[in-house]
Amino acid sequence: MEYQHCNLNIWYHLPEEVWDKVPLVYEKMDGWLGFGTEERGEEGIPYWYNFDESKKSISASVEPSGLQFTAMMDANKWEEWITDFKKQATIILGFKVGDIEVGEVGYDIEWIR
Repeated sequence: MEYQHCNLNIWYHLPEEVWDKVPLVYEKMDGWLGFGTEERGEEGIPYWYNFDESKKSISASVEPSGLQFTAMMDANKWEEWITDFKKQATIILGFKVGDIEVGEVGYDIEWIR
């Protein structure tokens, strides 16, 4: 396993209607555990697979640069998972979701409906 990361164009300044749908995307993803609490993980942070980030795990946080994912996974499994996340997010949120840093999307939201 190795450290993985991704920065998606789901920005904190998007409308509340968009952010209300983000947990629906989280729940659709394989390995969904829920949000961290005082007892496990970091409070309010979404987790998949494990709350212990030194084991196979994925977590996300909202940063000024977008929704940032960090993971400890094999590269192939990570690519499958994050590709599915982007696909599900695009459908549910109504705009093309992609990794800004690798040029999948630009800084303007590309609404699909």
